[in-house]
Amino acid sequence: MAYLIRVTEALSLGLHAMVLLASEKNLVLSTADMAEKLQVSSAHLSKVLQRLTKAGLVKSIRGPAGGYTLAGKGDKTTMLEVYECLEGPFRDSECLFPDKICSSRVCIMGGMLEEINSRARDYLATTRLKDLSDVYK
Repeated sequence: MAYLIRVTEALSLGLHAMVLLASEKNLVLSTADMAEKLQVSSAHLSKVLQRLTKAGLVKSIRGPAGGYTLAGKGDKTTMLEVYECLEGPFRDSECLFPDKICSSRVCIMGGMLEEINSRARDYLATTRLKDLSDVYK
């Protein structure tokens, strides 16, 4: 078990891109500019931005000076909204397995997974993009 908590590359790209857009809320940023600032693949970032656009979290602007900017609630968007756009509904879990397989009444992890998931959900639900907008300044 190399990592207890895993985040997909798409989710990581989406969260970072949204915070970057919130930090530059008066600018339109191209995929290339964002990829360079984040040091990530432009092609993969482009696919993630398409999903965020389809969900109405970012606005795509066409043309030579085009790119992306925040849409909808803008920097008031929560990290949970971005998470659920890219990963689906946040699922609470009390087990290391997708479906509980053991018959014991006490988890070998001692309730730690439930606590971690609860704290992660709370953080994502209460943290808005604007709360993190100084990360890239």
